[in-house]
Amino acid sequence: MVISSSTSSISKPKTALIIIILIIISTATTSFADNTAITTTCTSIHQQNSSISTCNYVKSTTGCNPKGYINYLQLYYCNFSSFPQLGFVLLLIWLVILFYILSNTASEYFCPAVEHLSNSLNLSPAIAGTTLLPLGNGSTDVFSSIIAFTSSADGGDIGLNSVLGGSIFVSTVVVGVLSLLITYRRKIVVIDKPNFIRDVVFLLVTLTNLLVIIIIGEISLCASVLFISTYIIYIFLVCYMHFISKKKHNSIHDSVIEDEDDYAVRIPLLRSIDDEEKVVHSAEKVVHYEEEDVQYNKKRGKMKFVCYVMKLPVYLPRRLTIPVITKERWSKGFLVISVVLAPIMVAVIWNTKEGNLGLKASLVTYFVVASIGVALGTCTYAFTSSTIPPQKWLVFWYASGFLMSVTWTYVTCNELVSLLESLGNIIGMNPSIIGLTILAWGNSIGDLAANMALAMYGGPDGTQIAMSGCYAGPLFNVLFGLGFSLVFVSWSKYPATYVIPEDPNLCETIGFLMAGLLWALVILTKREMRLDHTLGGGLLAIYFCFLFIKLSRAIGLLG
Repeated sequence: MVISSSTSSISKPKTALIIIILIIISTATTSFADNTAITTTCTSIHQQNSSISTCNYVKSTTGCNPKGYINYLQLYYCNFSSFPQLGFVLLLIWLVILFYILSNTASEYFCPAVEHLSNSLNLSPAIAGTTLLPLGNGSTDVFSSIIAFTSSADGGDIGLNSVLGGSIFVSTVVVGVLSLLITYRRKIVVIDKPNFIRDVVFLLVTLTNLLVIIIIGEISLCASVLFISTYIIYIFLVCYMHFISKKKHNSIHDSVIEDEDDYAVRIPLLRSIDDEEKVVHSAEKVVHYEEEDVQYNKKRGKMKFVCYVMKLPVYLPRRLTIPVITKERWSKGFLVISVVLAPIMVAVIWNTKEGNLGLKASLVTYFVVASIGVALGTCTYAFTSSTIPPQKWLVFWYASGFLMSVTWTYVTCNELVSLLESLGNIIGMNPSIIGLTILAWGNSIGDLAANMALAMYGGPDGTQIAMSGCYAGPLFNVLFGLGFSLVFVSWSKYPATYVIPEDPNLCETIGFLMAGLLWALVILTKREMRLDHTLGGGLLAIYFCFLFIKLSRAIGLLG
C-alpha cells in the first residue's frame, strides 16, 4: 500500500482557525498531569511500623496525593490494609481496564474523528498529521510546560526535561513500534518523502537552536520570539507544499479519468457477460456462507451478551459524552444526550482539578454550562432526523467528537499515570526511576495509542497521518510549549535575560533525540521510505541505550 499525502485543498480557513482555537481551549480544561520528575515523594511509606501509621502517613503527606481522581495509596494502605494481596490484584485489574479504555477510545472515537474532521476541512494526511494530531496529543504537554516554567524556581529545568523526554519517546519508541507492527503484519507502507524530510529537518534545526540556548545559558525576549517564530515558518512551508502537491494530484487525476473513459469504450461485450456470470456464482456462495454464519452466531449469542454487559460500564459513559454522527453508529438519542452532557463533563473536570473556584463560583459555572448543554441538546433534538445523521454543520459535529475524545484520552492518561505512580510506590521503586520509566511511559501512552490506532484503523492515509504526528507532535511541543514558556519568563525578566537552569543531562537528552532523528532520516531514505524492522529496531535500540544511561545514573552506577 502506497501512501500519498495530498488529496485536496484546504477550504474554510476561518473554520479551521476556529477549530484550532476550540481544541486548545478544550484541552486546557482537561487535567494538567505533571509530566515531570517527582518533586515531593512518598519515600518513607515503607518505613512505617504498622498499617495504621502507614495509613496516617499516606493521608497526611502531600507527596502521596494522587495526580488523578482516585487515591490509590489510600485505598491500598487504608481500605485494604487487612487484605493487601486483594487490593493489589484489584489495582492490577483496574490498570488493565484503563489501558483498554485508552486504546479503545483512540480506535473507536479519536481516529474516526480525526479522519472525518480532516475530510470535512479538506485537509490532506500531511496537513492533518501536522495540525490536528499534534494539537490533540500535545496540547496538555504545552500547558504543563508553561505552568512548570512559571510556577516555581526550578520549573525551567522541569519543563525542559518533560518536553524533551516526551519527544524522544514519541520519535523513537512510537515510530519504532509502528514500524515493527507494520512489518509483522506484512504490510508495505511507503511514507511521503518530502513531508518526512521537512518534519525531521525542522525538528533537527529546532533542537540545534535549543542546544545553543542551553549552552549559552540565557535567553532574551527577542531571542525567545525568534525561537517560536520557527513554527510559523514551518506551517507556511507545510501549506505551500500541500498546494504544490495538490496541483500535481489534480493534473494526474484528470489524465487518469481520460484514460478510464477510453478504456470503457474498448471493453468487449462478452467480457461483461462473463463478469455477470461470476457475480451470480459469487452470490450463491455468499448465500451459503450467510446460512452458516446464522448458525454460528446463534451459538455465540450468549457469549456476546455477557461481553456486552461487562463492557457496558466502560462503554456507556463515553457514548453518552462523545458526539458520534457516523452512519454505522447513528443514534439521535445518544447524540442529544452527549451534546447535553459534554459541556458538563468538561466543567466537572476543570472544577475538580482546579478546585479553587469556591462554592458560589462553582454553582454559577455549573448552571451556565448546564444551560448551554440543554440549549444545544434542544436544538439537536429539533433539527436532526431519527433515521439519518446530520448533513449540515459537519465540521461542528466532528470537531465536538474530536474534542471530547481528546478529553477522554487525557483523563484516562492522567488516571493511568496516577495508578502507575502508586503501584511504583507500593512496590518500593526509587522515585527517580519512577519518573524516568513509569511516569515517562504513562505520559506518552496517549500518543502511542492514538498513533497506533490511526496506523492500523485510520484507513489508507492513517499511517501517513500517524507518522507525520510522530514528528510534528514533538516539534509542536518544543516550539509551542518551550517557545511560549521562554517568551513568558523572558517577558517577566525584561529588559534582563532569563537564565536557563543548569542541567548537563539536557544536552545528553537532545543528543539522543537527534540521533534517533538522523537514524530515521538515513534508513528511510535508503530504503525508499518503506517502514521496516531495521528502522524500528534501531530506534528502539537508541531509546534503550538512553534509558540504560539514565537508570544507571539514577541508581549510582554512573557519575
